[in-house]
Amino acid sequence: MIKSKLTSKAQTTIPQPVRLALGLSEGDELAYQIERDRVILTKAMVVLLDDPFALFEEWDSEADRVAYAKL
Repeated sequence: MIKSKLTSKAQTTIPQPVRLALGLSEGDELAYQIERDRVILTKAMVVLLDDPFALFEEWDSEADRVAYAKL
């Protein structure tokens, strides 16, 4: 089990194995999902407002980006 401590200002350091597993780097945003007595931490999706398909995950593959690039 990987642990970290909470500071008096409610801050913590995300341990390196977790950062590596999520592919996190400086400036990345995190998403928290609460399920009963658990919290699921994930890397937040970046939504580009210029991309009309950004909100539709089912159209967010590399093949879709290539296919719709010239529209």
